[in-house]
Amino acid sequence: MSATTTKAGARGFLASGLGIALFSSAVFGTSGSFAKSMLETGWSPGAAVAVRLTGAALILAIPGVVVLRGRWHQVKDNWLTILLFGLIGVAGCQLFYFNAVSRLSVGVALLLEYLAPVMIVLWLWIASRRRPRLLTAVGALLSLGGLVLVLDLAGSVKVDFVGVLWGMAAAVCLVIYFFITAKENDTLPPLVLAAAGLMVGAVVIWLFGLVGLLPMTFSNTDTTLGPWTTPWWVSVAGLVILATVLAYVSGIMAARSLGSKVASFVSLTEVLFAVIWAWLLLGELPGGIQLLGGLFIVGGVVLVRWDELRGDRRTGRDGAQALALDHANDVEPIPSGSGTKRGTE
Repeated sequence: MSATTTKAGARGFLASGLGIALFSSAVFGTSGSFAKSMLETGWSPGAAVAVRLTGAALILAIPGVVVLRGRWHQVKDNWLTILLFGLIGVAGCQLFYFNAVSRLSVGVALLLEYLAPVMIVLWLWIASRRRPRLLTAVGALLSLGGLVLVLDLAGSVKVDFVGVLWGMAAAVCLVIYFFITAKENDTLPPLVLAAAGLMVGAVVIWLFGLVGLLPMTFSNTDTTLGPWTTPWWVSVAGLVILATVLAYVSGIMAARSLGSKVASFVSLTEVLFAVIWAWLLLGELPGGIQLLGGLFIVGGVVLVRWDELRGDRRTGRDGAQALALDHANDVEPIPSGSGTKRGTE
């Protein structure tokens, strides 16, 4: 095979839906590392989230307005969805995740948030009083076993309990988001939902900061990324442009190309990318037992999603579960495009 053919094949893969989905997971995975480099120099989690959301909302506002093309009634008709997306899917998830990152390694914090699909299974089990299918039950138990290993309760290095609570809060917030947005809606362009949701989230975070409910501490101290000492704005730019704008836009493109179900499977690679970025940029790596637990958690989520795909055409309890888990990205939810099987309201 010639070098030209190899390069053409590589470009074709990167331009494919799968390549775009992997790119989205890769850039999403940088958020924890960029945020932690800022937190370690004095930034508060609230300030980091506020800057991230504001910068990304301003950048996406222009293409969002272009997509609307004067159809402002779409925003008015979907104001509740936008509000809930901004409050829960954007502000809540990111604030709780960044608080977890301030106390835990990036990989452990992300793995805790990835328990959201398993929490949905357990909640539906309790609410319906009907046992899930065998594969789903095995996946849930595997993930819970992985959680025990990730916490490494018997290890010499104790995991910060408050950080674990923040990570679990992020997962609960994500569960609520899934249930709120589990409805079909073709009236609101996904890019508009992303831009408007980011703006709502930014406004909420700033309001909480102004009234004193959320500490807002900024810093202009240089940050450390890998072997480099960089100005503070480098981490901010990476957090806004790479981990938010490019991640959201590419996530939307991937969901439209692959469908939200396939894209959601690919998004599981975000855990791997986050651990790699944290290792390269921060020099932190979960312990061996925690990495094993991470594999159990991801493996459990894969089993749950595989079983959900198998029961996709079923109704009743299984259909409700499929609806709740049908999203393009688990960690930082991406609204599915109108070309996917299920859009975000």
